Formats: sequence, structure tokens, C-alpha cells
Amino acid sequence: MSERKFTGKHAAAIFIGAFGVIIGVNILLAVSAIKTFPGLEVKNSYVASQEFNTRLHAQESLGWSVRADALGGLVTLSITDQAGQPVEVAELKAVLGRATHVKEDIEPAFTFDGTAYVAKAELGDGNWNIRMVARAEDGTEFTQRVVLHVKG
Repeated sequence: MSERKFTGKHAAAIFIGAFGVIIGVNILLAVSAIKTFPGLEVKNSYVASQEFNTRLHAQESLGWSVRADALGGLVTLSITDQAGQPVEVAELKAVLGRATHVKEDIEPAFTFDGTAYVAKAELGDGNWNIRMVARAEDGTEFTQRVVLHVKG
């Protein structure tokens, strides 16, 4: 039986095959990243930046604190004032979803029970976020992303 020689064709095939795999995986990951990107947060970032400090000071003047908890199929969103008293807002919009993608996003129907906002939501373990926008009685907008850790 004759011995096979390692030729330039073999080296080129290994070289092209290895880089083909690397480039193929990079393309796959790039396409996956673009498909799952939720998009822009604002249409014009310059205009948004000009209004940021004004909105920030108005929001901070409310003195609200927010906490989120999940237990037994219920999500509780507590909004309290500086004295620790519950706050009932004029309007609440909240999106509950994973921190890494938007395909599991839901908009739970939060209702105020006298101490906090409560909604039914069956969540899997892990890191979840509540992206909320609340409006005070005077019209001041309060926007916050609240981290919600769910343990099974």
C-alpha cells in the first residue's frame, strides 16, 4: 500500500474549509442578531437628548420608588411616594418581557388593589423586565425599567 502525500491541494482544502465554517457561523449569528433586534427607541436621538433633563427633573420631583415581585402567577408592581405610601397613578402602561428579546413580551392588565398594581402572568425562571410608563395626576410622566427576577 502506498503512502498518501499531504499536498498543497490538501492544505488549501483544509484552509478553505476552516475559514468557510468560521465565516458561515459569523453570518448565521449576524442574521440572528438582526432578526431579534427590537429597533430604535426614539426617532430622533438629538431631540430626545434635549428633553431628557427636563423629563428627568420632573420625574424625580415626584419622589416615587418602584418595586416588582412575581409570586404564584401574580406580578406585583408597587409604586410608593417619599413617605412610603402607595401611589395610585392616573394612567399606567407596562410591558413585561425578557431582558434579551421581545418575542415573549406581554402587556399584563395591571389593576390597583389599594396598595399596589397586580396582574396575572405565568413567567418562566430568569431575568424579566417591566418597562413602565405611569402618568401622575398632574400629567407628569414617570418612565422606568424595573428588573424582575423570577425563581421557580
